[in-house]
Amino acid sequence: MSEEAKALHFIEHIVEEDLQNGMPKEHLRFRFPPEPNGYLHIGHTKAIGISFGLGEKYNAPVNLRFDDTNPAKEEQEYVDAIKRDIAWLGYQWANEVYSSDYFKQLYDWAIQLIKEGKAYVDSQSSEAMAEQKGTPTQVGTNSPFRDRSVDENLDLFLRMKNGEFKAGEHILRAKIDMEDPNMLMRDPIMYRVMHAHHHRTGNDWCIYPMYDWTHGESDYIEQISHSLCSLEFKPHRKLYDWFKEQVYPLSASKYPLLPKQREFARLNLSYTIMSKRKLLKLVEEGIVSGWDDPRMPTISGLRRRGYTPNSIRNFIEKVGVAKRENVIDVSLLEFCIREDLNKVAPRVMAVLDPLKVVITNYPEDKEEWFEAENNPEDATAGSRKVPFSKEIYIEKNDFKEEASTKFFRLKLGGEVRLKNAYIIKAESVAKDANGNITEVHCTYSKDTTKKVKGTLHWVSVKHAVQAEVREYDRLFINEAPDNQEGKDFMEFINPNSLKVTTAFVEPSLTEAKVGEQFQFQRLGYFNVDNDTTSNKLVFNKTVGLRDSWAKVKPKENNNQQKPQQQNQRKAISVIQQFGKKYTNLPEEKQLKVRAEILELAKDVSYEELEPLFATAVKKAGTRIGVMLTLSVLLEKGLEKNDVINDFITKALEDKNELLVAEASKL
Repeated sequence: MSEEAKALHFIEHIVEEDLQNGMPKEHLRFRFPPEPNGYLHIGHTKAIGISFGLGEKYNAPVNLRFDDTNPAKEEQEYVDAIKRDIAWLGYQWANEVYSSDYFKQLYDWAIQLIKEGKAYVDSQSSEAMAEQKGTPTQVGTNSPFRDRSVDENLDLFLRMKNGEFKAGEHILRAKIDMEDPNMLMRDPIMYRVMHAHHHRTGNDWCIYPMYDWTHGESDYIEQISHSLCSLEFKPHRKLYDWFKEQVYPLSASKYPLLPKQREFARLNLSYTIMSKRKLLKLVEEGIVSGWDDPRMPTISGLRRRGYTPNSIRNFIEKVGVAKRENVIDVSLLEFCIREDLNKVAPRVMAVLDPLKVVITNYPEDKEEWFEAENNPEDATAGSRKVPFSKEIYIEKNDFKEEASTKFFRLKLGGEVRLKNAYIIKAESVAKDANGNITEVHCTYSKDTTKKVKGTLHWVSVKHAVQAEVREYDRLFINEAPDNQEGKDFMEFINPNSLKVTTAFVEPSLTEAKVGEQFQFQRLGYFNVDNDTTSNKLVFNKTVGLRDSWAKVKPKENNNQQKPQQQNQRKAISVIQQFGKKYTNLPEEKQLKVRAEILELAKDVSYEELEPLFATAVKKAGTRIGVMLTLSVLLEKGLEKNDVINDFITKALEDKNELLVAEASKL
């Protein structure tokens, strides 16, 4: 088996199996079917990545289909936003289609089902229907209208379409089985009366099809080969298949391919809500400024905050495609944007909380322009000039009158290096009437070869450009804000999720354009916000240089730590045992053991793993186990350090091909 085949996720395996069983490759067709009732969020990116990723892998068309069957909640604004977000992520759809394109065909098929005795008009109240539908442990009972004649059903359904009835007076139901263990099969609703203006069809229709009837038949009309959806739709698969089996005999010559539905685990993210209804509530109640507020998990919000398409696609790749629901730590998403911006973002200097420094022995009227490297990670990024003068700004928390020997910034009597410039020594301070420090008086030394422990960023007062900086934090203070029994998710809003400050930035940023991204040295990554004008610079904080939330997570008590440490030790021990025999196993067993190691790795800490980096070269199997475990930790947000990089580098130079293959993935 090739390395490529080993890396296939389970949906790719399904596709490969279908191709091996005779499906022509040109019959492959996928779709992404959003409902235009809100903006896409980070949870949708997984579904987008799977469907469009398969399209790219197999050179197959991917339709963008809007499931627009509920005009009361759908708007053209959402359609436009969805298209904009998918294009921004870098994906191209083959056809832009709408469920409303098929309203006439769906209606004709519904008429045919009525004629065949497979659908009927029900006139019960919604309360009565709910009662007669039964429960998961109790079978349902038939509607008193189930045995209406075909002619009566046709007459009522036509009158429903013509707008003769109020909403709720009648519905069309499929006639399946009120005793089916799957409650979705107990005569599901196909159409309801709704007098609402549709954003595409206007007032042409007074009845609108339900999702289960529309979705599968839209797949069928478009000849989608693989209909991919999240796990909550798995119970719907039986109904999906029943509907398509009813229409297939009616249209087999026109639509020969029957789609198959398959499900994957949706993306859940910590400190985040994924419900469009709840996100809309945040917008409507003014908790955020709109769907594109940088604190929102929407794609447009992430874009405005400074996230890149590449960082989101890398995040989706690291999350992978799973069959079981799980919650991904948001720190992994933050790791991905740090990793991406570290490679491409120019370094600049900005001071967010300014304290003036006066360099007393520097000439009053003198200014110098120093060479500053734009990005040490990119040799082609070049350099720029930054101005220096007698008065500069530094961050307030970079100075203390008195400090311990572990404080490596500026203190009275102490020296620090100014980035790209001189070494300065704090001599005295000036204070206001309340005792607050207003200035630090320093002297500078032209000898820049001296060894000092601290380096500070700074901005020349004379040349500083004023800017508004919006520092964003997580919108919720709870890891699962909408999953707390008896509590509303709004109770967990972070009151400090936005802090607006007036900052000073170096003059090179005067020409910065909306959307451009920078690393403010020692502070984090920032991008130019949409609100920027020719007279006012506005920056959004995308993410800090390190995970600040790791420090505030509550520490587990000793009783919790003991079993956790035991589990870690047990997991690492089993991984070592697997490793001892890994290279001697047949390929099939290697795959099984590999999967078990990856599962065990979820219980291993970096502290437990690092000692195994020194495993002897001849124990290749153990080092493969360590490499697999490390891959899981990196996916969970562990940042690479010199020790990790050294371990990976040595593995890449090893003679064992299996070890090299695993190392090359990191």
